[in-house]
Amino acid sequence: MGYIPNTPQEQQAMLERLGLQSLEDLLEPVPEEVRLRRPLNLPPALAEPDLKRLMTGMAARNKSLDRVISFLGAGTYEHAIPSVVPHLQRRSEFVTSYTPYQPEVSQGMLQAIYEFQTMVCQLTGLDIANASLYDGATALVEAVFMALGPGGQGEVVVSAGVDPQYRRVLRTYAHARGFSVREVATENGVTSLAALEAAVGPETVAVAIQQPNFFGCIEDVKAIEPLVHRQSRTVFISVTSEPASFGLLASPAEYQADIAVGELMSFGNPMSFGGPALGFLAARERFLRLMPGRLVGQTVEEGGAKQTGYVLTLQAREQHIRRERATSNICTNQSLLAVGATIYMAALGKEGLRELAALCLHKAHYAQRQISALPGFEPAFSSPFFDEFVIRLPISASRLQEHLLQYDIIGGYDLGRDYPDLADHMLFCVTEMRTRDDIDRLVAALKEVAA
Repeated sequence: MGYIPNTPQEQQAMLERLGLQSLEDLLEPVPEEVRLRRPLNLPPALAEPDLKRLMTGMAARNKSLDRVISFLGAGTYEHAIPSVVPHLQRRSEFVTSYTPYQPEVSQGMLQAIYEFQTMVCQLTGLDIANASLYDGATALVEAVFMALGPGGQGEVVVSAGVDPQYRRVLRTYAHARGFSVREVATENGVTSLAALEAAVGPETVAVAIQQPNFFGCIEDVKAIEPLVHRQSRTVFISVTSEPASFGLLASPAEYQADIAVGELMSFGNPMSFGGPALGFLAARERFLRLMPGRLVGQTVEEGGAKQTGYVLTLQAREQHIRRERATSNICTNQSLLAVGATIYMAALGKEGLRELAALCLHKAHYAQRQISALPGFEPAFSSPFFDEFVIRLPISASRLQEHLLQYDIIGGYDLGRDYPDLADHMLFCVTEMRTRDDIDRLVAALKEVAA
């Protein structure tokens, strides 16, 4: 963004136009007790070249993926982005297109959203999908609202294997909206079927299970589904934060999930220090009128041409502009990220997605075998996994991370931050981006710790 200065003379002219004498007059409504009343604690002003040099030096202290190799996943994944994705995504027609209320001037963005919805339906196997959800966490919340219905009351059962951030956001909304959340423990890295069976009862309106779960383990969703649906009104919500898994695992529709939600940021969008994110939501047709966000339909233009057209449909205007009457607080348009994901999925195609998933799976299993062979490094679970796995460490995760950074390696996620019983356990992620040399370099650094 360009630097736009205001001279003292210009500031005074603006104040006079407002009928004010000084900036203090402008700030009069601000209560005295919240004013700082001292200069900001900032260093002296610098000339522009010196400031650029300072900021460049500060930025160089960051460990970016251009300089280091990463084995960090935990909800945000490094996947290769074909050059065609940013080339098309950054075109001005997409970058400058915000909320496409007027179809006559928004056909490009509307079609892109429609294609995105179609691809999400193909990934999940479900009937309908929308766009513009903020992230996987709020997508889960919106799915719960759909399950609760107009009454908004009931109990939601969620596995402890669901991303801890998702569960925290869900509890925050539950506190404000008046529904309850019950968490079900995991056993050997997957949801305990006995605990789930005991938790699901007449008050249960929804059950949320992540596949693969936060530990990277593959849930036995075929065994979970009948436990969820033994209560006819209970909605089965499938959560996916690593979309590459769709290339190999059964789709949510295949194991009878009612709603599928999750995160698609890693498809065509960089990790960018964790955001902005791209939530997705797909559901069975009976939930159509309850879906939040953008829903684009395809139609035919009136008149002789009969050209195909796209338009926002099936939602009241209140969904977007009248918060107190809306069924959802999803208002802004996240579709630039959806455009990136759409181009990415189109570039990969079905076979490309399968190859991507297979690469992630095989490389992760190679890494897990190599690490587990080191003294003191043990696999925490024996359950099958996709491209993430948990290792019990001989030292603390923080000390191990410091050691790995000396070799320009970002290690895995410290599970003790969210699971006290998994202190000194690390969640490693291996995607198609990691070469055999990368993995062997990690193992060599870990071998020093083992010695």
